[in-house]
Amino acid sequence: MVEILKEKCTGCGACIKDCPAGAIKLEDGRAAWLRKCIQCGHCVAVCPQNAVSIPSYEMEDVEEYDSESFRIEPENFLHAVKFRRSIRNFKDRHLEKEVIGGILQAGRYTATAKNMQDCTFVVVQERLEEFRKLMWDTMPSILEEMEKVNHPYLRSIQFLYRKWEKSGEDSLLFNADALLVTASEEPLDAGLAAANMEMMAAASGAGVLYSGFTAGVLSAAPTLREWLGLGEKKPVCCMLLGYPAVTYRRTAPRRKADIIWR
Repeated sequence: MVEILKEKCTGCGACIKDCPAGAIKLEDGRAAWLRKCIQCGHCVAVCPQNAVSIPSYEMEDVEEYDSESFRIEPENFLHAVKFRRSIRNFKDRHLEKEVIGGILQAGRYTATAKNMQDCTFVVVQERLEEFRKLMWDTMPSILEEMEKVNHPYLRSIQFLYRKWEKSGEDSLLFNADALLVTASEEPLDAGLAAANMEMMAAASGAGVLYSGFTAGVLSAAPTLREWLGLGEKKPVCCMLLGYPAVTYRRTAPRRKADIIWR
């Protein structure tokens, strides 16, 4: 539940104007709750008196706005977006836990529908080789499941499995240092979190590959989902993480955007 310190509240109405649920009213010149809210935190962020808190959340993580460190120049952000690349070749270098922690924070703070915050993040790093072996060992049964539903990735995964059998080349996990799986009942929530985490990884000097094939494999592999501890949650985004073993010199070209102005 959201709490308001009445001794701090001045009744300015900032929280009322910014509340997306219309859950706040003025009562005796102070803010009060009109109905159950979605705990989005807008009231915490907008209150000029710091009179609002959500005790069940991590309030110690709340930071005061600082114009110098909280703002990214538009041209710098666009350059970062344009320069990011999908990495398939990683250095033989351990991705530090602190770096992964920062990446996860970017996912944690991503907006979610109705502030559900229902994303589950699974980091496979220390036991990645165990997961890799389990994945390829169970691939025949996974392919059977994919064939039953005529999975769109079936032919591609069959090809990758033949490559693995012939040469031991792993074109699903490559030589990444870690695998990050994001699961959510709302795919958009997981996708938005993944986008933010990728940019955080790039800012940290790391690289990411969205592995749609691995996500497809997990969708047909209850054994792998159980190993990951996902329960009934749907694995939406699979990201390979590590330090890139390639140096890019410039941005890559794109076609002109398909934009409709009205």
